[in-house]
Amino acid sequence: MSTRLLPGAEASHTGTGPSGSFAITGSGLHVPPTVVTNEEITRVTHRNGDWITSRTGIRERRRLAPDLATSDMCLAAALPALRASGTDARDLDAVIVASYTQDQPMPSTSVMLKDALGAQRALALDVSQAACASGIHALLIASHLLHNPCFRHVLVVGADCASRIISPTDRTAGVFFGDAAAAAVLSRTETEGAGLLAYDIGSELSYAVQVPAGGSRRPASTESVSSGGHYVVMDGRAVWDTATHRLPESIGNAVGRAGLTPQDIDHYFLHQANLNILQAAQRRLGIPASRMPVTLDELGNTGSAGVFTALHRVVGRGGLRPGDTSVICGIGAGFHWGTLVLRQP
Repeated sequence: MSTRLLPGAEASHTGTGPSGSFAITGSGLHVPPTVVTNEEITRVTHRNGDWITSRTGIRERRRLAPDLATSDMCLAAALPALRASGTDARDLDAVIVASYTQDQPMPSTSVMLKDALGAQRALALDVSQAACASGIHALLIASHLLHNPCFRHVLVVGADCASRIISPTDRTAGVFFGDAAAAAVLSRTETEGAGLLAYDIGSELSYAVQVPAGGSRRPASTESVSSGGHYVVMDGRAVWDTATHRLPESIGNAVGRAGLTPQDIDHYFLHQANLNILQAAQRRLGIPASRMPVTLDELGNTGSAGVFTALHRVVGRGGLRPGDTSVICGIGAGFHWGTLVLRQP
C-alpha cells in the first residue's frame, strides 16, 4: 500500500522560528563497542563487501550487547553532553528522546532516562513514529519549549537499536543499520537573533519503509512473529527517490525562509542514511563536502541518532563557533522529512 503526491505537490509546512534564543551548549555520543564489518554482513546477506561500500559508503556499523537496551545508550550519550554543557541534570526542564526502538511500549523511554539522570522536575517527552526523522521533530519541539521563559535547559537524545528489528538475512535493511545514541543540550540565551531561524517540515504517506506488525492493526501473535512481521521492511529505490528529491527541496525552503542561501550555511548536519544521498544533496545545493560531516562510514544508518552524530562530530571538537549557521535535516519512514536552520549565539 502506498500513496504518492504528484511531483512538485505541496507537502510541507515552512515557517520561521519563535522569538527567543538558545544555544547548543554541549553534545555527547555513545557507540557500542561491538563492530560489525561489511565482511561479516556479507556472510549472512551474501552482498559483496565492495558493493556495500560503493552503494552506501558504509564500511562498518555497531551492535548493542544483548543485555542492554536503547535507554542504556541514551544515558551513556546524555552524561557527556551534560558535562560538556556544564548543566546539572537537576536543572533540566525537559528530556526529549527521539527513537523508534524504545525499550518497551510502556513506560516511556524518556521517563526511564529522566529517572536514570535524576532530572526530577524535567518534562519527559518521546518522539518516535517519524523514525529516522524523529530527531528533527524533537529539536523543533525543544526550540519551541525554549521560547517559554519557564524552560532554560532541554536535553534532546536521538538513539536507535535497529539491530533488534532487522532480519539478519535482509539483503537491504541488514546492510544499512547500526546502533548508536547521541545527545545535545539546548540552553536559553539572551542573545538576539540566535537559535531557530526557520524550518520546513513535510510528510506524505508511504509504506515503503515499515514494521508491519506490533500495532493495533496487526497485534503481536505467534503468526506475526513467525512470519517476520516485526522486522523492518524497506524499499531501497523508493527511499532513494524520495530522499534525493525531498532533502534538497526542504533545505532550500528552510534556508530561503531564513533569508539565506545554501552557500551562506556553515554546517550541514544531515541524516546519515547513505553516502550517495548525501553527495547528491551536496551537488544539488552547490556546497563543499567539508561543510557536511559524515559518520555513516563507521556507524552506518543510526536512525534517530544520525543527525546528532554528525552534530557531535563538529560540536565535540569545538567547531561550532559564535555566529555559525547550521542546517539540520533528515528523512524517515512515513515518509517524514524536515529541515531546521539554526544560528549559534
